[in-house]
Amino acid sequence: MGVGMDTRKQLITLLASNKNTYVSGQKLSDELNISRAAIWKHMKALEEDGYKIEAVTRKGYRIVQAPDEMSENTIQWGLETTWLGQHLIFEKTLDSTQITAQKLALDGAVNGTVVVADEQVKGRGRLQREWHSKQNVGIWMSMILRPKIEPYRAPQLTLLTAVAITRMLKNICNLDAKIKWPNDIYIQDKKLAGVLTEMQAEQDQISFVIIGIGINVNHDSKDLPSELQSKATSLKLVTNQSWQRETLIQELWKQIEIVYEIFRNEGFSPIKKEWEQSAYKLGEAIHVTTGKTQWKAELLGIHDDGALLVKDEKGETKRLYSAEIDWKRTVQKNANTYETAENETK
Repeated sequence: MGVGMDTRKQLITLLASNKNTYVSGQKLSDELNISRAAIWKHMKALEEDGYKIEAVTRKGYRIVQAPDEMSENTIQWGLETTWLGQHLIFEKTLDSTQITAQKLALDGAVNGTVVVADEQVKGRGRLQREWHSKQNVGIWMSMILRPKIEPYRAPQLTLLTAVAITRMLKNICNLDAKIKWPNDIYIQDKKLAGVLTEMQAEQDQISFVIIGIGINVNHDSKDLPSELQSKATSLKLVTNQSWQRETLIQELWKQIEIVYEIFRNEGFSPIKKEWEQSAYKLGEAIHVTTGKTQWKAELLGIHDDGALLVKDEKGETKRLYSAEIDWKRTVQKNANTYETAENETK
């Protein structure tokens, strides 16, 4: 980031912290250690970016409206986090935010650095599945964390991120979303969002964790591939209204910070409890395939290590780390074969 852009970011931060009042040119000049003329030039540059700025003699400046187009400035305008997203890389188009974040992490990017793209052309989910990341309609991001926890606890970060997403959806959209183990967010039995966690570690120490998040926001039906229209949805399709992505991002990052601090201070137990309160199909029957064996189970919740807890037909509790699960209704065709509505390999 150049000197000019860094100054402009500080300027936006100052104005954002005084949303309802005017900030004098002199105060901005003193805070940023630049001339009043330079302040005026930065204001003009912000107006060219689409900001609507009100300037009143003897009162100062106030931003009254941010541009419609998402950018680094619009995301950080009004951002209330302490560390998450304070270092932000925004690009109109990327192959994958996950790939970019990995490169930045290897180069020493600090904890809380976030990569956001308006569009991904090679977005991916778990098991290298393609993630359709159309421009201007979704949230596509990857955050870099450097947690001081043992590598075996890394799956807990996926689970706490899912909890933060459900909190954001409740607070902003008044929606009660469900979490489908291990990494999907569902509304009305359709996928709305996904979380992808990747880690680099040495022996008993984590170097960094990259958590990718994709959320379908303002997609119309035509924006979703035909093969996914029966399986996926968006906030717009669910609520019949469009949403400002920056508002969702800011609240999400705020909730991730809150949940992450709970995790650091109190451990995983309170996160586990909240996750289970939103668990998809909790207490319901699912069908599990492990190896060549198919069996019916009841979903009980999750273990502290992130494994799925189920009760088999004998009443025994099992931990599932990897299995093929049919989450939807099944029709028994014979003693050993089931016709499944949807299978996903976990």
